[in-house]
Amino acid sequence: MKKFLILVIAIFGLTAVAQDAGISGKWHFALDTEGGPRNIDAEFTVAGDGTVTGKFGADSVAGTFKDGKLELAFPIHSDEGGDGTLRITGKLDGGALTGGWDFSGYNGTFKATR
Repeated sequence: MKKFLILVIAIFGLTAVAQDAGISGKWHFALDTEGGPRNIDAEFTVAGDGTVTGKFGADSVAGTFKDGKLELAFPIHSDEGGDGTLRITGKLDGGALTGGWDFSGYNGTFKATR
C-alpha cells in the first residue's frame, strides 16, 4: 500500500510539473488589433492546480492553464478603451501560445512567444 501511495504522489507531482513547465516564465504577446499590432510583455507563474498568476504589461493576471489551454480574465485600463476586463483564450502549440482576445467589444487574435 505504501508503494502504491508513493507512486500516486509521484504521478500527480509529475503531472503538475509537466503542466507548469509549458507556460511559466516570460512571454512576448503580439495582439492583432484594428489599429495595428499591439506588443505586450507578460510573465506567468502556474500553480500545481493550474491557477495562473503574473503580469500582463503592468496589469495583474488571473486565470487558468490546464490541458495545454490558457484562459485569462483580468481588469485592465486602456487609454483608448477605458476600464474593462481583458479575456485571453489560447493554447500552447509547440513553443508558442496562439488564440484570441476580447476587451470592451473589441477582439482579435494573438500569438505569444518566449
